[in-house]
Amino acid sequence: MAGMEQRAAEARARLDEHVREMVQWHFDPKTGCPFWLEKAAQWDFDPRKEVGGYDDLKILGHFEDEWLRGGPVRRWFPKGLEGKGAYVFETGGSTGVPKSRINFEDFQRDYEIFGDNLSDATFPRGADWLMLGPTGPRRLRLAIEHLAQYRGGIAFHVDLDPRWVGKLVKQQRFQEMEEYKAHVIHQALTILRAHDNIHCLFTTPKLLEALCEKISLVKQGIKGIFCGGTEMNAQFNRFAREELVPGIDFVPTYGNTLMGLAAPKPFDPADNYTVTYYPPAPRAVFEIVDPDDLDRRVDYGKRGRVLLTTLTREFFMPRFAERDEGDRAAPCDAYPWDGVSNLGLLTSLQSSVAVGVY
Repeated sequence: MAGMEQRAAEARARLDEHVREMVQWHFDPKTGCPFWLEKAAQWDFDPRKEVGGYDDLKILGHFEDEWLRGGPVRRWFPKGLEGKGAYVFETGGSTGVPKSRINFEDFQRDYEIFGDNLSDATFPRGADWLMLGPTGPRRLRLAIEHLAQYRGGIAFHVDLDPRWVGKLVKQQRFQEMEEYKAHVIHQALTILRAHDNIHCLFTTPKLLEALCEKISLVKQGIKGIFCGGTEMNAQFNRFAREELVPGIDFVPTYGNTLMGLAAPKPFDPADNYTVTYYPPAPRAVFEIVDPDDLDRRVDYGKRGRVLLTTLTREFFMPRFAERDEGDRAAPCDAYPWDGVSNLGLLTSLQSSVAVGVY
């Protein structure tokens, strides 16, 4: 335990140093974006002097959902990155006007970090990928394509609009939803059968189950599956490993446009199929907090709302209350910082959000 305590302390020191560096960058008139520079002008303190580490971010308050809804999106362009080509990616749009996030290279870096932790045996370098999941305007499509390229492969895609699926769910047009799902799965089957170098797959739990009703992915030559979505729980993790894709490396993940990509704790039967995610610290940090008091962190093993902080030169988002909840998880050997287990949609939103293909 002493070794873990030391590693956790070292990780925390790196995080505090990174926070100081990011605050200096985002609040410097030469490098910061108009949004944060205007905010700083309204405060009676200088964040560059007052923020000495992660805990000090509390003085900035909570990042508000509405700040990313609508334009002008250029208020998020850091002056220090002027001249670089920019992307704009949107969140799913299941809770109102989609939030927009500017990206330059963050999505590539996030997926390179994730790719470095994949097994070369089960996600072979040089193998091609099928990306069966939400496409534009999300970053996921380009991110998976970059991941495939980073590992020496090519990504094939199925055109999929999850907002249409969400609308069908809300309107209870379930027959049309099933027809659309069948249409998507048919495209995936066509690609898989036409390209025998596809050995890696990204998809969502619902689409994976639908795909496995039509084809044996083991016989098709799939070796590794990277899978994410709100339906990913211990029950599905077990179902996938034992029934859907036994013998295939199954890697759950938790990611979104605002954070990047959280990695799972390496599979251990002792965890009873519980999926625990760890953010890519120090680029992103989870706090699991009391839903009624976002400044109070819950104890390990207790359930709370996910408070997300993103810290890159491209994007600074301190202490944003996500729409997800989960159990606070202790550091592990692979990731000596806090994570989250048993992730799910926030209880208060479960009756109003249609998750569709996720």
